[in-house]
Amino acid sequence: MFPSRETPLDAVFAALADPTRRAILTMLLEDDMAVTDVAEPFEMSLAAISKHLVILAAAGLISQEKRGRVKWCKLEPDALKAASVWMQGFGQFEPVNLDAFEAFLAREFAGLGDDDARDGLATAPPG
Repeated sequence: MFPSRETPLDAVFAALADPTRRAILTMLLEDDMAVTDVAEPFEMSLAAISKHLVILAAAGLISQEKRGRVKWCKLEPDALKAASVWMQGFGQFEPVNLDAFEAFLAREFAGLGDDDARDGLATAPPG
């Protein structure tokens, strides 16, 4: 159906699809963290966390470096730019202000008289 070539954008969205990886990124917003500190709040093995970190690094969302004996993780926010630009393409429509829309409908239907209602013109909008 579709070609199976993964683009960098695909890797970013695949990495973001997992709630554990999103939580890791949120933690790294604060500061760089040692891998053991990243693993601490999760009820999973260090090996499982390491697999999540490999996926995040492959997507370019984090970088890892060794400082002495400790491996550190750092957020790479620029990797999210392509995903952000892609998603902004879908933001071309303004969000609907439901309160303003309801007030508009009330004003419109308040102007209809009994004759209009009898003729079926004052029906409620589908909703």
